[in-house]
Amino acid sequence: MASHHVITVQPQFSAAPRPGEWQTGLMSCCSDCGVCICGAFCFTCLGCQVAADMDECCLCGSSVAMRTLYRTKYNIPGSIMDDWAAVAFCPMCALCQLKRDIKRRKEQGIFW
Repeated sequence: MASHHVITVQPQFSAAPRPGEWQTGLMSCCSDCGVCICGAFCFTCLGCQVAADMDECCLCGSSVAMRTLYRTKYNIPGSIMDDWAAVAFCPMCALCQLKRDIKRRKEQGIFW
């Protein structure tokens, strides 16, 4: 007689990044078009939103210091040189990545 196995739990795939990683890539603008459009057409406004989210001065939102502070707060690997390069060579992408990360961490309840 053949035995019958009943599967009660299906394997799950999680697209969520592991703790200590950016929630999206530097060039992942299509993952949140609203943030990307805001960054493209009102960079200063997006910088102020990021600063407000982090309880910092509005003028600091798009700075290397803000990115470094955020990265170290959430144990995201990298260096000040990486942060400088991202902000220097693609400031809009760097700021949008930071805002997307904040937004996703808030949705997951892991933003503090």
